[in-house]
Amino acid sequence: MCRDGGNAVSLFFIMRFLWLTTQNPHFNLAVEEYLLTQTQDDVFMLWQNDNSVIIGRHQNTLAEINLDFVEKENIVIARRLTGGGAVFHDLGNLNFSFIQNINPNEKEIDFVKYLQPIVDALQSLGVPAAFSGRNDLVIYDKKISGNAMVFYGNRVLEHGTLLFSTVQNNLAQALKVDPSKFNDKAVKSVRSRVTNISEYLPQPMTVLEFKDYLMDFILKQNQLKEVDGLSAEEQRIVSDLCENKFSTWEWNYGQSPKYAFDRKLRTKGGSVEAMMNVQNGRIADLRFFGDFFSRKNPEDLVRALIGVPHVESEIRAVLYQNPVEEYFNGATLEEILSLLM
Repeated sequence: MCRDGGNAVSLFFIMRFLWLTTQNPHFNLAVEEYLLTQTQDDVFMLWQNDNSVIIGRHQNTLAEINLDFVEKENIVIARRLTGGGAVFHDLGNLNFSFIQNINPNEKEIDFVKYLQPIVDALQSLGVPAAFSGRNDLVIYDKKISGNAMVFYGNRVLEHGTLLFSTVQNNLAQALKVDPSKFNDKAVKSVRSRVTNISEYLPQPMTVLEFKDYLMDFILKQNQLKEVDGLSAEEQRIVSDLCENKFSTWEWNYGQSPKYAFDRKLRTKGGSVEAMMNVQNGRIADLRFFGDFFSRKNPEDLVRALIGVPHVESEIRAVLYQNPVEEYFNGATLEEILSLLM
């Protein structure tokens, strides 16, 4: 079902402020798409999902999840709009979203800009949070927040997790471990990298008390005074998106045909996997998977490469005309060329 389960409350001044009472990941992700693509509001939103694995926009779902565990525990699979890696959500996790208008010529993937107020809020509670790597927040080198970003015209969505009291055993078992990220394949590798915010609070609080604190902190920063909620029409639009896109098998899993050519590499910006069929010497089918971020949709590059002879000089020429950095942040032309050859 794609109903929200309650009324979303928002405050706005510079931003529209939303707290979603639903715990349905498909509905919540549909709210993000609606706000990004069908409004011009600057938004800050807090939300929670019940037990679920949220797959990155470009990922191969079955390669990222422990299917037996996920099915046994009735964990929901949901694909988001943004790139990056798969993450586990439960009610011990709090999610935040920034959606803003930007200059369309300034599409920098800059997580610090959005994460600084989150860090400030945590530090004001006495939690020694810090920015780390390409898109993480950490406490003493242990991850508490992963973040992702996507652009749509002159708008950007940046969102992230905040592990407050997540059941780490479920997190570790629901996700497959990418051996290129760790020294071994054991789930202990996942557990050792993450921690919960609640363990570092000088004074204990619940996740909902933490939500209220973060909400008030951002409100005060933006001097927000007025309150509204999703209108009946917005509820209808979001429910339709949820029903017809975000809760469908096609969106969350998709059909993955057999490929004769499958290669994967890690770049500065993350992992990229190419699955390709070549027929009569030309690229007949191609898909990219991975936890990379992008400023342009990689499907545009795929369309440019379909039908091109599987020859280095021909592929290089296409890549020159379609700068790979736009599609795979942090990757070079030579890396993507080597992946396809």
